[in-house]
Amino acid sequence: MKSAALSPATKRLPERAAVIDLDAIRYNVRHLVQLVAPAGLMAVVKADAYGHGILPVARAALEAGAHWLGVAHISEALPLRAAAIQVPVLAWLHTTDSDFHAAIAADIDLGCSGWELPLIVAAAQQLRKTARIHLKIDTGLGRNGSTPEDWANLVHLARRAEITGDVTVVGIFSHLAVADEPWRVETDEQIAAFTTAVAQAQAAGLRPLVRHLANSAGVLSRPDTHFDLVRAGLAIYGLSPFADQTPTELGLRPAMTLRTLVSVCKEVPAEQGVSYGLNYRTAAPTTLALIPLGYADGIPRIATGGPVRIDGVTYPVVGRIAMDQMVIDLGQAGLVAAGRSVIGAEAVLFGPGDDGEASVDEWAAAAGTINYEVVTRISPRVPRVYRNA
Repeated sequence: MKSAALSPATKRLPERAAVIDLDAIRYNVRHLVQLVAPAGLMAVVKADAYGHGILPVARAALEAGAHWLGVAHISEALPLRAAAIQVPVLAWLHTTDSDFHAAIAADIDLGCSGWELPLIVAAAQQLRKTARIHLKIDTGLGRNGSTPEDWANLVHLARRAEITGDVTVVGIFSHLAVADEPWRVETDEQIAAFTTAVAQAQAAGLRPLVRHLANSAGVLSRPDTHFDLVRAGLAIYGLSPFADQTPTELGLRPAMTLRTLVSVCKEVPAEQGVSYGLNYRTAAPTTLALIPLGYADGIPRIATGGPVRIDGVTYPVVGRIAMDQMVIDLGQAGLVAAGRSVIGAEAVLFGPGDDGEASVDEWAAAAGTINYEVVTRISPRVPRVYRNA
């Protein structure tokens, strides 16, 4: 992925760019750190920091007071260590081919649902080094994590490995299923199941340093999920996990602006078909503009109707979004009323809203998906440009 830092004086941007405001990342992290204190905050930077760029975001989050970093895979954690980032890093999603040796050698904490424990112990013994693990209990989400029925055995095996010096149980954790709908009772049930699992582990002799359950939604809506540490992902990027609350209402600032330049502007007659399938035809003579971003850049093909802002006016995408491009109908008024071309004008798909740009949530609605997916899928073909680096 191409990336660049941009000074305030620099005007020139790549023809397509996801512009990341690192001050927004810092602002969000500071807000969340204050919100959850005295609990610590783990900044979740998996999936290339939700498409924002793992190393710049990790550094900005730590500058703003984050205490831990979290990723899904060991392969995401190792570059953090290679970049001389030394804070605790947790990787929690593994396969039988995961490189536990490399993780232990790099002092990366490992999530453990049960089956991984013998592999982690074997790697630790070969390295003659103690592995740092976090035991995961499935409190109702039904993904990874030990079942309640297997929990006692996992705790027993972990305690035995701790006594022999092969592991130290740094944490116990789980993951919330419906915290983005705060009224649902399942969150209360998960809290109760988690508390029970922790008590069982402590009764067996484990003394974890951190208990962590909350995701961004739990951080923002359920203080009773904070425990010793929270894992904030979406919120550090300034996006809301709730359908009925905006980032501004939550005290957050969106960090990503997706923009490009208009590449074609042309007048067409009534009944002009647009894009594959000709599902859209112009109702009258009009002007079409071509926006050079498509599904190869991460824009969902299904997101017809998504908003594009040019010179202070927002237009919906018409016709199917193609691999490299999409089309907007400028109409007979507005930007081209005097016959002025908009070739080369900046076209913003979404941003923080300071200049009236559309939000990530509007594109998510057009695609029938969630804001997480929109930012995470912006492809490496779109350079990341960093402000306030």
